Amino acid sequence: MAMAKYSRVDGRKSSSYCSTAVIVVFVAFCLVGIWMFMSSSVVPLENSDLSSQETRNEAKQTLQEGVSKQFDDTSGDISEDATREGGTMPGKVSLNTDEESRKSVEENQEENHGNDSSDEKTDSENEQRTVDGDDGSGNGKDGEMDSREGKSNLESGQAENEGGEMNNNVQAESEENSGEIRSESAEGGKNSDEEVSEDKIKHVDKEDISTVDNNEKNQDENSEPSAVENSAESEENNQTSNEILPTAAQSEILTESTTQNGAWSTQAEESQNEKKWQQASISNEENDHQWKVCKSTAGPDYIPCLDNWQVIRKLPSTKHYEHRERHCPSEPPTCLVPLPEGYKRSIKWPKSRDKIWYYNVPHTKLAEVKGHQNWVKVTGEYLTFPGGGTQFKNGALHYIDFLQQSVPDIAWGKRSRVILDVGCGVASFGGYLFERDVLAMSFAPKDEHEAQVQFALERGIPAILNVMGTKRLPFPSSVFDVVHCARCRVPWHVEGAISFSYFSVFSYVLLYSFSDMETHLRHISGGKLLLELNRVLRPGGYFIWSATPVYQKLPEDVGIWQEMSRLTKSMCWDLVTVKKDRLNAVGAAIYQKPASNDCYNKRSKNVPPLCEESDDPNAAWNVSLQACMHKVPEDSTERGSLWPAQWPERLEQPPYWLNSQIGVYGKAAQEDFTADYNHWKTVISESYLKGMGIDWSSVRNVMDMKAVYGGFAAALKDLKVWVMNVVPIDAADTLPVIYERGLFGMHHDWCESFNTYPRTYDVLHADHLFSSIQNRCKLVAVIAEVDRILRPEGKLIVRDKAETISAVESMAKSLQWEIRMIYSKDGEGLLCVRKKFWRPTVEEPIKSAIV
Repeated sequence: MAMAKYSRVDGRKSSSYCSTAVIVVFVAFCLVGIWMFMSSSVVPLENSDLSSQETRNEAKQTLQEGVSKQFDDTSGDISEDATREGGTMPGKVSLNTDEESRKSVEENQEENHGNDSSDEKTDSENEQRTVDGDDGSGNGKDGEMDSREGKSNLESGQAENEGGEMNNNVQAESEENSGEIRSESAEGGKNSDEEVSEDKIKHVDKEDISTVDNNEKNQDENSEPSAVENSAESEENNQTSNEILPTAAQSEILTESTTQNGAWSTQAEESQNEKKWQQASISNEENDHQWKVCKSTAGPDYIPCLDNWQVIRKLPSTKHYEHRERHCPSEPPTCLVPLPEGYKRSIKWPKSRDKIWYYNVPHTKLAEVKGHQNWVKVTGEYLTFPGGGTQFKNGALHYIDFLQQSVPDIAWGKRSRVILDVGCGVASFGGYLFERDVLAMSFAPKDEHEAQVQFALERGIPAILNVMGTKRLPFPSSVFDVVHCARCRVPWHVEGAISFSYFSVFSYVLLYSFSDMETHLRHISGGKLLLELNRVLRPGGYFIWSATPVYQKLPEDVGIWQEMSRLTKSMCWDLVTVKKDRLNAVGAAIYQKPASNDCYNKRSKNVPPLCEESDDPNAAWNVSLQACMHKVPEDSTERGSLWPAQWPERLEQPPYWLNSQIGVYGKAAQEDFTADYNHWKTVISESYLKGMGIDWSSVRNVMDMKAVYGGFAAALKDLKVWVMNVVPIDAADTLPVIYERGLFGMHHDWCESFNTYPRTYDVLHADHLFSSIQNRCKLVAVIAEVDRILRPEGKLIVRDKAETISAVESMAKSLQWEIRMIYSKDGEGLLCVRKKFWRPTVEEPIKSAIV
């Protein structure tokens, strides 16, 4: 019993011990479970932190790479709403100075440093929120981090910050103050591969993106950068910005719109700039132009100043080709020229020399009329150009070499660099002269041969629309090394010339006394058209005339040859040679203009007469032809007295005749010339070729809308492009300088349309053009003209006052153009935009252009 009793007692004790053990084990398991649970939640956080660190490293690497690339400052995606709420507003160029940006960055650094300290205390909480709420783009599922904050943390290496504690106002202020460069999206669709630039610009949206110019200052996530680092980075940023818009001291040149760049900006300047922006923004909103499509008889080929049928119908005569001259409408059109149906992006040079898309210039008349002479042929979806012409059916190169063999002193690409090709046809002569390092200014009237000049420009060959009529050509005097006419259909011997088959000596005796005879001859004499060539031909230059009167013996040809012989002899032109090209069965007469006045002084009769001293040979805009000759400059300090240096030396040498002149920018002219060239070499090499997002291999036809010394064109000499240098009529007449250095160009008034077909230029460059003409012209009309002559997907680069940049940007957006880049500093701005294929749907009839 005792044993049994004790057995029960021992059993109760054992049961109690077991219960206790079970409880202890249970608690232990619970603790272990809790520990395992906590461990499982910590491990992913470490992985998450590692992933975040990798992200920060990638962001930092992107920013570091961006320092060495001109405009590659966008690093990540920013939502459209975030951009509009806190970033730089669309249409507004940042005018903040470097000092404001520096102060803003310092405030950002202090804020970020404070957040770093806070993060050390709440690291686990932040990491937990990252795991629970991050959707992979920086936005928590609870909405505690907006897209701007996620973007900011990525850029500054602050991904560990608690999203809700970032000061939105400071961040917005930082982005607004430092966002001096904005880069838009790259070209999309099928053309994206062709338009990728060397600097690999990182595009994000097709809305305005505000990118931070000083992001690299916030890269260190653990400590505040030292003063030395800030100073070095600030200097690097200033260097980058100066490469885009060099200061006067660095470029050794001032813009015509002079600005004073102080080290410190004043509050008055800052406030005034802001007021200007607000007023410009209001003005842009109030005057947002509603674009329409021009409805005209010419349709996609509409040229306002050459298609003014209201004036053409009323002309009293057209025998001097008055109907092919400029007749601009009283109000320039503000509508957009339509695109031809099926229009495609132009074929790149040099393939374009041999073929173009048919639907870009859908005209076949010339192929039907001139196909047998190898001008142009229709080949499937292409128009092909075998390289022939009326005088060189077997190819232009053979003909070009034939001319130099006839007169070796022509020396293509050495002595002869810039030539004028009259009645150019499809400009194959000028197109193949590129292989001899020669620039040819080719011209022909509109519609004499359907679309001939349009064919030339689509091929990538320089050409303009003009006619030998009643007005002077839009060029200075004595600038072309050679003038060429191959069956150019110009009646040199008739227009204003003495023709003794019509006016005999007997008739003169009957009508006039001998004392009045010479006076009367001076009024009716001239050969005005040939005398106009004499005006633009350089003293000692050659006139090449390849036409049937040179080598055929038909009665009409013999008569024309006799008249030309009399006229050229009276003009003191020396007939150097007459040669026959046996391969093409044609001939050429080559004349040389005198290089002195000796022959003029020895003439027995002053016929054609010498021009009055008051007659300016360089006056060429809308000036009537004169039946007279200008004397040859003989003073060694005068332009035209000496032949320029050979090409390419002449490109970089200041002209000898600039010694005694003051330049456009106020220095001695030769210093101005050199400074201008150095300025553009820096701008183009450091900015245009790297930072615009332009694929220059696809660029061929370029226009400098406001050239000065031709420095912009000269700096592009190593590219396969040609540049039409336009000197506005209200600017300093520096066009002779441009020709002297082996380049070419013309005068023009940008309040009127340019003498070219629509869609003919790949890049237009306007340096302080729009601000200089806005008092005379409506900006909307000038922009409409820019749209007319710029090809779809072509680029417009504008350097101008910041407020003008804002106005142009606003209009570009209304045209659905893509803003590629915009930059501002010290009241000066730079804008690059890309034209798209967009056309409005509403038409606007142009009464003056409807037949």
